[in-house]
Amino acid sequence: MTVPATRAHAERVLATAAAPVTRPPGTTERETALLGRPVPTDRLRSWIITLVITGIAAVVRLQNLGFPTDKGTPVFDEKHYVPQAWQMLRNGGYEDNPGYQLTVHPPLAKQLIAIGEWLFGYNGWGWRFMSAIAGIITVLLIIRIARRLTRSTFLGALAGVLLIADGVSHLMSRTGMLDGLQVPMILGAFGCLLLDREQVRQRLAHALRAGWLDDARFGPRLGFRWWRFGAGLCLGLALAVKWNGVWFIAFFGVLCVLFDVAARRAAGVRRPWVGTLRRDVAPALWALLAIPVLVYLASWWSWFASETAIDRHAAELGKGPLASWTFLPAGLRSLAYNAFSVLGYHETLATPDGEPHAWESKPWTWPMGLRPVLFYRESGAAAAGCGQDECVRATMLIGTPAMWWLSLPMVGWGLWRAIGRLDWRYAAVLAGYLGGLLPWFTNLDRQMYFFYVTPIAPFLVLGLVLILGQLLGAARTSMERRGTGLLVVCLYVGLVIANFLWLWPILNGDSITVARWNAELWLPSWR
Repeated sequence: MTVPATRAHAERVLATAAAPVTRPPGTTERETALLGRPVPTDRLRSWIITLVITGIAAVVRLQNLGFPTDKGTPVFDEKHYVPQAWQMLRNGGYEDNPGYQLTVHPPLAKQLIAIGEWLFGYNGWGWRFMSAIAGIITVLLIIRIARRLTRSTFLGALAGVLLIADGVSHLMSRTGMLDGLQVPMILGAFGCLLLDREQVRQRLAHALRAGWLDDARFGPRLGFRWWRFGAGLCLGLALAVKWNGVWFIAFFGVLCVLFDVAARRAAGVRRPWVGTLRRDVAPALWALLAIPVLVYLASWWSWFASETAIDRHAAELGKGPLASWTFLPAGLRSLAYNAFSVLGYHETLATPDGEPHAWESKPWTWPMGLRPVLFYRESGAAAAGCGQDECVRATMLIGTPAMWWLSLPMVGWGLWRAIGRLDWRYAAVLAGYLGGLLPWFTNLDRQMYFFYVTPIAPFLVLGLVLILGQLLGAARTSMERRGTGLLVVCLYVGLVIANFLWLWPILNGDSITVARWNAELWLPSWR
């Protein structure tokens, strides 16, 4: 009785890894090419799995959230943003003290941090709570996005597990900094674009069935695209957290245009490129450029409403290159002055000669996490608890090597699949990954840190999940082949989880022995 039961169970597990590819009777070849594989039908089960894994993420992200602190004060770069958020809470949403000298990012993320401080006070829980919520939401999003991308509830669940086990995502979800708060907005925009792609193809398939697709050589107009509009809103929020959101606007905008060209070509439109240029590009510019700019400006609402915010009346004082543009409202000209000042700060942020920052790094080291960042470390009596006379407590931003050391192979394989096999899924994932990495190569003299990769961590996970899906095999492959693939996938996920658990003490500031601390630092560049 044991063997049949085991085999039946294995068949059920494998069945969740790939949705059926059948279409309703009467579906034409062109419709099948347009619509691709259907979404899995196990909607209720998929949501139960999603919520269970998201609940695990909540436990992992929220446990002991208030630790560590520096004698009750923020650690590492929390020292910049946490006091600014507290000042915003006091002032009603804006900053007015130039003594901080690092008011160099838009206000949204600091306003979000302020919500946590309002709920829990000026303590570790307060200034990290919203980052933890963002990290939990990110896990939920990546499960649903991976399921949509792969048409597999099983692979969607694996994506959630891998993101929970990523050291970068873990620690940045437990730190009062800006980058972790930006991730769900970028990932949300990506998910909206995937749904927009499906919606466009469904509309074209309807036009094909109705027989009026070929009425115009450029193809039909596609109407208002709510999901693309949603992507614009999410990108605007990302831009309102940090300016690097502009690069995701650019990369996702190109991706959206390529999606439209491919959809019109699959539908049989005679001139898909021209049709996309005539029908889709102008609305795309509105949705993915104008809307983000408007959302960005709206995020400054408290600054516009104030009288004492930083640079609020710069235009009236004749400051800035737009001071003489009196046809623009004074508030916009003052905001432009602030923006140019901040841009100058970012462009000239460099390490003094002979005095490098101990933990700065360059972007070519980031894909494999060759130079992590030490956020906090103490030893002696303050670190007691390891059972020996000398103990260490530390939090270090390290990407789980079992994932991050596969970054370059993932990118290489993804490029081959996207260019050589025209696999749109890899192209989409690489747009997010490279959009978060390549722009940093434009100013290599700038001081940079590994935590800048926080937004690309979900795209690394999605790329790995696509590869795991290929290892697993398609539904039409034999049970033996898929059984072997499932074994390989489970062994890999187990390795990632074991690697994450090994790093757990230095991701959470647990008290460990000096020997264990040294054992955690695998590479000389980690020290």
